[in-house]
Amino acid sequence: MSYTKLNVAELIEKSEAELQELLKNKKLELFESRMKLKTMQLQDTSIIRKIRKDIARIKTAMRQKRGSDA
Repeated sequence: MSYTKLNVAELIEKSEAELQELLKNKKLELFESRMKLKTMQLQDTSIIRKIRKDIARIKTAMRQKRGSDA
């Protein structure tokens, strides 16, 4: 499983719907990674922390979009 860090500039350019879909996918990926961790199938445990940070980046981009619209 390869991991690529999300770019903040790219996130800000995305629409609200795209960000919502990306957030949903990341939350599912986090859930699956946690299940793999519990069943001892996860090789790289740092992936959980990276996914959590990606979720925070997405939420921050969504908040910035809402703030700039108002």
